[in-house]
Parts: sequence; structure tokens; C-alpha cells
Amino acid sequence: MNCSQIKCNRCCLTKKAQRDNTEPVQGEEGIGNATSEQGNPQQTPQTDSFKQCVLSWLFLWHLVWVSVTALRHLLFIGTLNPMLTLLAHGDTAQVSHYTNAFAYTQLCGILCAIWNGLIIDRYKGKLRAEGETEEEGSLRSVVLSLFLTALQCLLFSICATIPVLPLQYLTFVLQVVNRAFSFGGNAAFISIAFTVCHFGKLIGVVNAVVSAVLLLQFPCIILVNEVLNGDPLYINIALCILCLATFIHPAYVYIRWRRLANQRRSSAQPPPNDENAFSGDNEDQPQDAPGSS
Repeated sequence: MNCSQIKCNRCCLTKKAQRDNTEPVQGEEGIGNATSEQGNPQQTPQTDSFKQCVLSWLFLWHLVWVSVTALRHLLFIGTLNPMLTLLAHGDTAQVSHYTNAFAYTQLCGILCAIWNGLIIDRYKGKLRAEGETEEEGSLRSVVLSLFLTALQCLLFSICATIPVLPLQYLTFVLQVVNRAFSFGGNAAFISIAFTVCHFGKLIGVVNAVVSAVLLLQFPCIILVNEVLNGDPLYINIALCILCLATFIHPAYVYIRWRRLANQRRSSAQPPPNDENAFSGDNEDQPQDAPGSS
């Protein structure tokens, strides 16, 4: 056998050995990937169903928050003219002046519309704490917005209840600001707190429930005009008490956020290591001296 044949045989053996070494590795990788894919299948994130979203306390308290706020605004507009006539003692010039002032303040709603969104974006853009989930950050960002809207609604109702005519300028301002906050906060909260795929349906449910609640304005206006002789004082007092229910919603969102944060902290704490405890006990025990029997 000459040298060229020996070299050819060596080259063939080298290539065969390389092929034998690489093929099992590729096979093992394929098997490993198959087992990893079969053993640990990709888990798609589970989202709440539409029924679960509608029946959750988070959504039910939001319905109360939106319904009370909308009812307060429409009843104020419906009883505004009798209230101004009563406070102005029938002076049509003053009634016309305050009605025009109310109409002008409604134009300022365009300027107030962005404030609520700026508050939510500011708190949502804050750096999250270590380990804080997206749900915690979203709930944290809307707590202040919900609370401010409920506070504005209560202050607006109190000012509308006080029978002082010049004070109604402040009532008009609070009404415009609160209406802008409530309309923007409604859509913002649903988009943040619930699954995005249910946004349109949840908005539709909110509008349907609010429309049904607003039917109460007709018996209330009839009560003011025919029974109370145009004096909405008792209706305003009842609405002030009803506005206190709007504070339940931000309180519940805050409690839910704190509960999620506490659960995260408790799950992040490592369990006590029993082996270290046992090893510590063994170290504390005196050891026999070498050579002792």
C-alpha cells in the first residue's frame, strides 16, 4: 500500500469520525428540544372571560361610580333653572346672567379634558418597585384619578345644595371639571383594569346601565317642579349622601392594589432552610477529641 492510499484512508477515517461525533450531538439536541417542548409546553396567558369581568367587584363598583356621577350631573342641569329662579327671587335678568355663565363654563370642558389623562399617565409612567407586576402598576395609577373625581363630585353637590347665588359660579366650575374627569376616567379605567379584548363590550355595558339609571331623573324633576315648588334642596341633600358611595370605588381599587403587593412580597420571601438549622445544631454540639474512645 503506497503513501497516497494511506493518506486517503486516513482522510476517510477522519471525516467518518467527525460525522459520527456531530450526528449524535444534533440528535441529542433534537431530542432535548422535543422533550422540552413536550415537557414544558408554552403556556398562553389566561385572560378573564367577559362574564368574569362583568361580575367582578371591580366592575360593579365602577358601575356605581359612573352611574352616581352621571345622575348627579343630569339632575343638576334639569333643576338648574328652577333653582336659579328661586335663588334670584324671580329676577329674570339674574337668571339669564347665571344661565349664560353656566353655558360659557361648558366651553372650558375642552381645557379640562386632558387633566385626568395627565394624572393617570404620570403615575403609570413612574418606575415600578422591584418585582411589581403590570396589574399592580395599572391599579396604582388610577387610584388618585378615581379619588379626585369622587371628591369633585361631592364638593360640586355640596356647593349646589347651599342656597347662595354667587356661590353657583364655583358650582359651575366644579361641574365642568368633574364631568370631564368622569368621562375620561371611565374609559381609562376600563382599558387599564380589564382585558383589552373586552373593552368595547364593557363600555357598552356601562353605557346601558348608566342610561337605565338616568331614567330616575324624570321622577326627580317632576318631584321638584310639582311637589317641592321648584326647590331642589331635598333632592340635592339626598344626592350629596349618594355621592359618598363614589368613594367606595377608589378605596376598593387601593385595597386590591395593596393586597396584590402583599401577596407578591410574601411569595418573594424564601422559605426557611431547615438544612442550615440542622447543620447549625450539629456545629454547636461538642466534638469528641481525637483519640478518645
